Amino acid sequence: MIAECIKHRDYTTISCGVLDDMLAVHALKNYDKVLGRSRKIIKDNLAILDEWVQNEPSISYVKPRAGTTSMLKYDYPVSSEEFCVDLFKTNGTFLTPGSCFDMEGYVRIGYACSTDVLKAGLEKFSEYLRTLKVNS
Repeated sequence: MIAECIKHRDYTTISCGVLDDMLAVHALKNYDKVLGRSRKIIKDNLAILDEWVQNEPSISYVKPRAGTTSMLKYDYPVSSEEFCVDLFKTNGTFLTPGSCFDMEGYVRIGYACSTDVLKAGLEKFSEYLRTLKVNS
């Protein structure tokens, strides 16, 4: 089965389509604008995430110095998988369990999305944390 998957992968990725090539050329010709926009989104969103963490007593982290994801430590006696599944079932907020990275007691969050999506997700996450406090 793996050999067949490798064959299929080779067949489908051996060359890029014309449209992909055209988009890549356009992006490369404007890399300074593309990179500048991306860096601004990440910088602005990290500031939003940092302020949110500072205001959530049950969440802590080491503020990232680079990258687009962060590991958030939570202060609840439940596995990270249970935590993430319950969060998703409760209000559709999706985080990755820390157990996927051998970091039980943490969840991974990405912050390279649109600012509106990040703010909405953090608000939903806060709502969920408030329900945990009430039920504790």
